[in-house]
Amino acid sequence: MPLKVIEKRDVEPLIRHLMERFQVVGIKKKDGKNTYGVIESPAELRLDSCATITSPKKYFFPQRETLLQFAVDGSWEPQAVVEAQPRIIFGMRPCDIAATWMLDMAFSEVNADANYLEKRKRALIIGVDCKEPCDEYCFCKSMGTLEVETGYDLFFTAADDTYIVRTGTPEGEALLGEWGKAREALYEDRVKLRAVQREKDERFKEALEFDVEELPRFLEDSYRSLLWDVLGEKCLSCGSCNLVCPTCYCFNVLDEVKLNLSEGERYRVWDSCQLEGFAKVATGENFRERRGDRVRHRFFRKGKYMKEMFGRFGCVGCGRCTRACLVHINPIEVYNQLKGGE
Repeated sequence: MPLKVIEKRDVEPLIRHLMERFQVVGIKKKDGKNTYGVIESPAELRLDSCATITSPKKYFFPQRETLLQFAVDGSWEPQAVVEAQPRIIFGMRPCDIAATWMLDMAFSEVNADANYLEKRKRALIIGVDCKEPCDEYCFCKSMGTLEVETGYDLFFTAADDTYIVRTGTPEGEALLGEWGKAREALYEDRVKLRAVQREKDERFKEALEFDVEELPRFLEDSYRSLLWDVLGEKCLSCGSCNLVCPTCYCFNVLDEVKLNLSEGERYRVWDSCQLEGFAKVATGENFRERRGDRVRHRFFRKGKYMKEMFGRFGCVGCGRCTRACLVHINPIEVYNQLKGGE
């Protein structure tokens, strides 16, 4: 796809143009912290910020989502509910783009999920490159998500007073074409882009002490390691890590009858493998009753199982789980300890 160039001063008019047709979501301030939210004014959008409390997955996979509505007495057929609207997520970072690809695979493989896929189909992703690490907790370079080549419709890289824009899909290219103020990139723009990418790569350091492709083997060899018991003693089983993770997609399904006792709905809510009741079955057995087993499952899921299922790691190195963890369990330290215990 061709490269385009947009002047930074033209970004605000571009956002206003997009807001006429789409709900625009981006990084904004809320209670003093960065989070993804609906943009009411172009001035709210913070393209220079990267670390956010939550990920943009909630716009494809809401925390609470109605799946169907039904009549208690069976007087009418249950009706599937699929809600989606045209939406642009402006400013998604490379790690979150990689995480969205993982969700695409999870919700389209085997049993396609109509609710997720309809939201995904009606959304466009405009990515924005990171200039420097979010903080000491991010390790996207080690996990291979510092750069992304696919998964976006447009991708902005800041270079002096311009944004050099990679077009990832025909829909993204058409979006710029309709707006009409993006010019074709010149040779000097391409040189500038390569220079910016080199400088960025130098700012990001490898956090892991080994090649990440070795991680599944380290995990397999550590299944009975005492490390999991040590982490289990620290872990509060609060599920905060799962709530902020951009690739967690476990959910629970519930039926609820309305107060009129004649209608009801089936809905799903996010669930967490770190909660004590997650692996409990109807007969009372709990397959992961011990906290250490639950912590181990989480790390195996991100560093081994998802890699085996989808060909990519379930951890994208965003660092959100470490920021949210009340007892400071840090995947960087855990992974490096696995290497040290080889």
